[in-house]
Amino acid sequence: MESFRYIVVEGPIGVGKTRLVERLSTRFKARCILESPEENPFLHRFYQDRKKYAFQTQLFFLLNRYQQQREIRQIDLFNQITLSDYLFVKDRIFAYLNLDENELALYERIFALLDGRISKPDLVIFLQAKPEKLLARIRSRDLEYEREIDIEYLRALSQAYNTYFFHYEESPLLVVDTTEIDFVNREEDLENLIREVRSIRRGTWYYKPLGSK
Repeated sequence: MESFRYIVVEGPIGVGKTRLVERLSTRFKARCILESPEENPFLHRFYQDRKKYAFQTQLFFLLNRYQQQREIRQIDLFNQITLSDYLFVKDRIFAYLNLDENELALYERIFALLDGRISKPDLVIFLQAKPEKLLARIRSRDLEYEREIDIEYLRALSQAYNTYFFHYEESPLLVVDTTEIDFVNREEDLENLIREVRSIRRGTWYYKPLGSK
């Protein structure tokens, strides 16, 4: 784990990105770069009417993420491990899922101006789970702005994530099926993941645990 200085944890809504980053940062005394989706003033309305509010929501996220990611370039990554619960380029996953053709063309022009200025991670951990499991986790945390999320949106989002990371080659990638395990509440599950990360060198690796007992 210590050989990677900048690690990103990614995955669809409800998969446990932020909680895993928090646990790993405590374990390794790492710096955290966390999203704050609740700061997006359009998000609640987006889940009520995705077509109407998609562009405003997406543009806010893009610019907010860019501002936050610029801070990483000022950080001494050799001094302390840095963990983030999102990958900047994942913004395009949501854009292609939610924007219409004209909105997407404008979005791409803005994205192209920003992407080249972002630091690339040393490792990406991509968390997966079945859409039904994602929905159950979302319902259990009961955040107001997430109450309108439905299973069909989660299925489409999961498929979009899977397609994107199937072609991902920008850094070492660990794909983890989290459907049957609990990194947050089970120390054994977390330790097994850390051992898996420490074995990674290059390319894409897949980790499908047998499940918590």
